[in-house]
Amino acid sequence: MTDNTVKIDATVPSTFQIGDELNVNRLGYGAMRLTGQPGNFGPYSDWEGGQKLLRRAVEQGINFIDTAEAYGPGFNEELIASALHPYPQGVVIATKGGINKPAPDDIRADGRPENLRRGCEASLQRLRVDQIDLYQLHRPDPQVPFTESVGMLATLKSEGKIRHVGLSNVAIAQIEQARRIVPIASVQNRFGISERDNENVLDYCTKHGIAFIPYGSLGAHPLKQGAPLANAQGILAEIANRHGVKPNQIALAWLLHRAPNIILIPGTTTIAHLEENIVAASIKLTPDEIEALNQMQTV
Repeated sequence: MTDNTVKIDATVPSTFQIGDELNVNRLGYGAMRLTGQPGNFGPYSDWEGGQKLLRRAVEQGINFIDTAEAYGPGFNEELIASALHPYPQGVVIATKGGINKPAPDDIRADGRPENLRRGCEASLQRLRVDQIDLYQLHRPDPQVPFTESVGMLATLKSEGKIRHVGLSNVAIAQIEQARRIVPIASVQNRFGISERDNENVLDYCTKHGIAFIPYGSLGAHPLKQGAPLANAQGILAEIANRHGVKPNQIALAWLLHRAPNIILIPGTTTIAHLEENIVAASIKLTPDEIEALNQMQTV
């Protein structure tokens, strides 16, 4: 890493160790938007621009990048590799499998063991790595026993193709079920200051030292552009004005204060917004501000 690292307010931890060994800055980057539109389908229209953004993210100290086979599908992983491979020391790439996406609006869970093996091996090739740092089940497949899906991830880990196993879109009971099969290093569920349905899952992960990687942290729809909290009013806007920043930056700062195991992955397609998100890590919220945000009405 260079000296231009993400600097998080000293009152909260600046890093978290995924699986007790992968030390990452808690302000990461979600690469999903660097895909064709609509529907995050097809290759990103500005491939060179996407490469520049990813390189800028790493230059600024972001060393955790989140992607998935379903983003593109596949093209997002290829873009990351084309921009960053050979990966700088300490950069962690997390990807996900278990989704079949034949069209922009056709997204199907496919947690069959044979599909997870195929997906993992394809991601290895696209990312140009021998081992994936963090491989997450994108979502449980109701047509496949959960233990069979997790069992294949455990097998891929034992084969050395996966370093750490994670889950996404899961409940506490599923996390506990999975932990009886293989160590679980991360959980990626939807969560943010305006959507807190997964607060119990976050608290469980915090208690057990599991990284919690919230998606939709700024209220964005996964298949639509824009971040609703960027123009939020009320207490978010009031605190943002007090700090001379934007509401979305306060929403990110609140998450970093909320729990030490949260790793943020805000996505963007512009370097300006990327650097705006990075600034959020240096915002120091007062105890009164944190309490006011904690009490903010959710949607």
